[in-house]
Amino acid sequence: MLSKTHLYFNTHLGQQKPQTIAGQNAYCPFCDRDALVDIIEESGPILWLKNKYPVLADTFQTVLIETDICNSDLSIYPREHLHKVIRFGVEKWLEMESSGQYSSVIFFKNHGPYSGGTILHPHMQIVGLKNIDYRENIQAADFQGVAIHQSNHVDFNISVKPRVGFFEFNIVLHNLSKLDQMADFIQIAVHYVLHHFMKFCQSYNLFFYKLPHGIAAKIIPRFITSPLFIGYTIPQVSDKTNEIAQDVSRRYFSHS
Repeated sequence: MLSKTHLYFNTHLGQQKPQTIAGQNAYCPFCDRDALVDIIEESGPILWLKNKYPVLADTFQTVLIETDICNSDLSIYPREHLHKVIRFGVEKWLEMESSGQYSSVIFFKNHGPYSGGTILHPHMQIVGLKNIDYRENIQAADFQGVAIHQSNHVDFNISVKPRVGFFEFNIVLHNLSKLDQMADFIQIAVHYVLHHFMKFCQSYNLFFYKLPHGIAAKIIPRFITSPLFIGYTIPQVSDKTNEIAQDVSRRYFSHS
């Protein structure tokens, strides 16, 4: 099943996964902590463990459970816990990256019914890809955009050349010692998406990327995906990009 472009999905195993995002299953496996197995490391309420349903061939799949509060979300974490979650996740992601065991390692979060996730309980995933280097599909332009806020170490913007289309929030970190500031900007972007953006947005994805001179995070509000992207991989850019950038800046940075 060796492939450098596609991941093979175990459909039979995937059908066994519990579903709590859409309400099909009232039982949350991440709340039942005594039943969790294959825990790699823990830090207070944060748990890092092997994925019980490793549906992707030629990978090492892990789950980072962010909190023991099922109905919480990254957008409302207290700053201390927010920083702890992002620090812990980035540390484990970069450890796997530097292990030499994988072509690349992806670190991401799904939230909401249109995100591609199945479990409502706040969590992220860190997945080692044995044959695929995701960085081959990444370009510097993916993280360039209309500035929302800038400092010497962190750039926060909205893409002018989004990967999927319309609005994508980017946080580019040039100095890992400023990771807490990156976490603050991630939370701002997620909070804006869920509470102020397009009125009815319930879903987003958070992706992390290893860059030649730092790391980046991309927050993508999720709706039904455009057919132009599905069929032709043609992203669209909104004519409201500047307006949204100004709105985020006004709401979260006008008093800083």
